[in-house]
Amino acid sequence: MDKPRVFADFHNADSQGRLRLNCTGTIEDLARQKIWLQDNLNLVLYSEDLEVDGIVQYSHEENVWVAVIDWDNIREQDNISIPDINFI
Repeated sequence: MDKPRVFADFHNADSQGRLRLNCTGTIEDLARQKIWLQDNLNLVLYSEDLEVDGIVQYSHEENVWVAVIDWDNIREQDNISIPDINFI
């Protein structure tokens, strides 16, 4: 099974280098795909032309879900299709 692909802001990392999963694009992707965050969930995180594999954890220090990523394994992607978002 493919890992779910979820938007993440690569500039929104905590002091441990984990990506915070609390930005609008992330929340919209999670809702659209009906994904409930839980510890050790594997995701592909993307932003514009970058993507990386991540493992979800809950940060008790900040009370927010985060993803552990390997900053040295961020991949550049060409022609990433971003799903249509309906604004009401």
